[in-house]
Amino acid sequence: MFKTLTNAFKIKEIRRRIYYVLVMLVVIRAGTQMPVPGVNSDFFKDWFASQTGDAFNFLDAFTGGSFSSFSIFALNITPYITSSIIIQLLTIAIPQLEEMQKDGEDGRKKLVMITRYLTVGLALFEGVAMTVSFGNRGLITDMNIWKVIVVVASLTAGSAFLMWVGEQINEKGIGNGISIVLTINIVSRIPADLIGLFETFVANKTIARGALALLIILAIIIAMVLLVVILNDAVRRIPVQYSKKMQGRKTYGGQSTNIPLKVNTAGVMPVIFASTLMSLPNIIATFAGYKGTGIGSQILNTLNSNSWFSMANPVYSLGLILYIAMLIFFAYFYTSITFNPLEVADNMKKQGGFIPGIRPGKPTVDYLQRILNYIIFIGAIGLTIIAVIPFFFNGVFGADVSFGGTSIIIVVSVVLETMKQMESMMLVRNYKGFLSD
Repeated sequence: MFKTLTNAFKIKEIRRRIYYVLVMLVVIRAGTQMPVPGVNSDFFKDWFASQTGDAFNFLDAFTGGSFSSFSIFALNITPYITSSIIIQLLTIAIPQLEEMQKDGEDGRKKLVMITRYLTVGLALFEGVAMTVSFGNRGLITDMNIWKVIVVVASLTAGSAFLMWVGEQINEKGIGNGISIVLTINIVSRIPADLIGLFETFVANKTIARGALALLIILAIIIAMVLLVVILNDAVRRIPVQYSKKMQGRKTYGGQSTNIPLKVNTAGVMPVIFASTLMSLPNIIATFAGYKGTGIGSQILNTLNSNSWFSMANPVYSLGLILYIAMLIFFAYFYTSITFNPLEVADNMKKQGGFIPGIRPGKPTVDYLQRILNYIIFIGAIGLTIIAVIPFFFNGVFGADVSFGGTSIIIVVSVVLETMKQMESMMLVRNYKGFLSD
């Protein structure tokens, strides 16, 4: 990784792109410190500190602290992420969107434009919900319609601006724009979390206990990062042989290749889907002002990851079973959207390709589906382990951190993908230099 960065900085064009990304990251972090005009930031900080659920901690981690400070980036890119997920799911149900997805570059541009409009719409809706809900409780001093409009416009504009920044990083930077924006938000919270862990488990302890706790914390973090790297790079390669074809005096085909099936085909999306759905009831209850009593309170606590692995209330850990089931389900569901064995088998058959020992057609489809089901399950188990480890230490030892399994998966995956992006840029530049000589 360091060698890739060193080589990248030696190339003027790539160095300029990296500097552009760094400037955009400074702009993002500066925006998180700019309060929304007309709001009482102290009110929101006090309210956020009083929350015991993990739903808003999840949002705050994804927004880099903008949510808890109620800055102009309080909504951040969460509306864009939600919009992207909705569009991906709708491509299955709406034939027109499916046609756009298959229509090459023109179709992709149309889907991007629809996603932009939906992002602004969701940001506007969420901004209105937050402003009205918290404004009545003291967020807005001397609340009136004009102040509500200013706050909603600021939140919506902040989210739209970050979406634009992500697209600019794609165009003028090194790619992975939205992912880089999300990553810098998560990384910005890590120092505070590490300081919190140090004060809780290392400071004011004996040298032996403090050193042991420090080693355990470092070992867990390193092990989780290594597991994410292994899971991200693990690939099952299915060999494919193409038959030879004679056209005139020339022979075409006959080469051997493979179909690389990633073990973690769905990436971090199953974790985001499951975490979002689990936290949604608590978010709605909070916005609605529901205090939670009786069976309603028990249900909300069951869906709250901070209640899992609790020795005092072990029944709340039933929510963990639901979370794992949802994670595995979404791993299969999202993979079925992104990889179609029938389409792959048909393309192979049209091009004269076949898997050695497997007949073309339905046997190939069944073989690919069987292999896919197997590796998806392995990937889902890996994701489950990474996601559940922070919940365990939070419930048993009180190690409350915002960079949980989801955050580590996102950060490590984006870093690895960005390194590959820079390597491909350098490779393309070398080819261009070779052809121009």
